[in-house]
Amino acid sequence: MSLNLRKTIFNLLKQQPQKQFTARQLAQLIFIHNPQACAEKKQASERLMTDDDVIAQIAAEIGAQRPLLQKKHPEIKTTEGRPKKYYFSQKSDEAEVLDAEYLSTKKLPTQAQTEKNGHSEHSLYPLLSKYLYDELNVYSKRIDEKTSSNRMGKNGNIWLHPDIVGLEDLSSDWDSLVKDCVKLYADQQSKLWSFEVKILLNMSNVRESFFQAVSNSSWANFGYLVASQITGSDTLKELRVLCAAHGIGVIKLDVDNPSESQILIPAQEKTIIDWDSCSRLARENKDFNNYIKLVKQFYQTGEIKVFDWDYTNT
Repeated sequence: MSLNLRKTIFNLLKQQPQKQFTARQLAQLIFIHNPQACAEKKQASERLMTDDDVIAQIAAEIGAQRPLLQKKHPEIKTTEGRPKKYYFSQKSDEAEVLDAEYLSTKKLPTQAQTEKNGHSEHSLYPLLSKYLYDELNVYSKRIDEKTSSNRMGKNGNIWLHPDIVGLEDLSSDWDSLVKDCVKLYADQQSKLWSFEVKILLNMSNVRESFFQAVSNSSWANFGYLVASQITGSDTLKELRVLCAAHGIGVIKLDVDNPSESQILIPAQEKTIIDWDSCSRLARENKDFNNYIKLVKQFYQTGEIKVFDWDYTNT
């Protein structure tokens, strides 16, 4: 009894639409539900195989057959980043984005969110702050557009505010004498970061989201578009083209384990801060004004008070 892998994967995923599985998780399910075929695979091997070897081989075959699987069954979709996840969906890209944004406006119970593979955009902010602090030595602050004065009138502040801003302390391990020397030379002690956060990126919203990040992050040394899910290989290809042209980076945020988040595309550094844009943001938005105060405090003292920022390692 040979194993029809593509048909088996399709049926497994179709039984649980929208639920995401890694190749190894699918391989484990296939191993459980197809014992005879897996036993034949083990016996046909030229080397002695354990059950785990069989599962690993099936997982590798799933990855190899992915292009043909998706060509034959467009309903089978994948996420980008490591590990790639597979899921069944008959929804259009636009519908998936709308569903993700709908979840972000509803206070669903944790279990219900898990069942829907859903996270609100606001729930991503502290996870991103944790990742930035733990892995990149970046101290971050949330910028809430609701604190803006909106003195520019309707849509006057559209695509103006990043979701998260950050300060990278380059001098944390420097000798105090070197710090004092650098203060007299120039501002080489820090880099300022800006982040635009999305729940889901696919081909229906990738360009709009990207250029929102470009607009919101024009003032900073580093600008990033952050997403908890990126679906479709064409989406990542498009991001690579856009990032190469505009210098914005991309972070894939792991909501289950923020430390496992990935910088898929590094941002290109801008060596000069756009202080004119910072000035407008500081006048318009109370949160950004407080952020600039913290940056000023760091410039003056060379020290960061951890508890002034959004995430502390507790």
